[in-house]
Amino acid sequence: MTRHFLNLSDAGGDTIAAMLQDAMLRKSARASWPKGKSDADAPLAGHTLAMVFEKNSTRTRTSFEMAMKQLGGDSIFMASGQMQLGRGETIADTARVLSRYVDAIMIRTDDHEKVEELAHYASVPVINGLTDLSHPCQIVADLLTVIEHRKTLPGLEIAWLGDGNNVLNSVVEAAGLFKFNVRIAVPEGYESDSNFIEAAKTAGANITLTRDASEAVADADVIVTDTWVSMGQEHAHNKIAAMMPYQVNERLMALAKADAKFLHCLPAHRGEEVTDAVIDGPQSVIWDEAENRLHAQKSVLLWCLGKL
Repeated sequence: MTRHFLNLSDAGGDTIAAMLQDAMLRKSARASWPKGKSDADAPLAGHTLAMVFEKNSTRTRTSFEMAMKQLGGDSIFMASGQMQLGRGETIADTARVLSRYVDAIMIRTDDHEKVEELAHYASVPVINGLTDLSHPCQIVADLLTVIEHRKTLPGLEIAWLGDGNNVLNSVVEAAGLFKFNVRIAVPEGYESDSNFIEAAKTAGANITLTRDASEAVADADVIVTDTWVSMGQEHAHNKIAAMMPYQVNERLMALAKADAKFLHCLPAHRGEEVTDAVIDGPQSVIWDEAENRLHAQKSVLLWCLGKL
């Protein structure tokens, strides 16, 4: 069966745990190497990844390109505006054609149904590089970062502040898989997807919703936020005004555990969802988090292609 990675649950907790272990080992093994040098085993030699972008990207594009390079394979960058997909070709036809050319497809887009349709018609693995519903690759990197900073996942207390967006949906999904807890502080009308919350609760995670940012961060192990206004969103001024009570600042960080870590998937709008003092402060691990997109996605690719 073709291994697609559209959401974390497509792999499951045990497989993601194996991905994290593989990522840590590969990262450690090449610690002093040039970044463009292939891993010693070059497990994806001869393999090619098509990368389809309907949304702009810094980390997703660079990390996937370097992931394939370090694994010994190749990648092809495909902007939707330069493809027939952007001129009316159906997703189904695009899936069928790309499956004849490449070994896997990564897509970064808006509507999650596009990724599902691509996976339905593709005969090669499809990886969700981001949709409006979820961002599983980011969360594998986040879990890797948390573990590297000596946090244990079961029982972990994560506080999310701001917008109930795609990243939060995947955080909640991970909570169900690894039995940690998420306290969500968002303004009314900006809650996360209820389906992810109910699934995580059923799996044993404690997911709580509050309007009080201080309540969410009290004694938290990890504090996470994201940009309040994503690409293409309208009515930004109204949304920012509603979000300001949830800005991660020094006062809120002081309410968390003394060794709490701050995560942000980037890009950050400094002065909006987070202050400079926090994002550049000693509890911020955002640069490790950004780097770990590369290491985590190498392991995602290996699993999708049957090498893990």
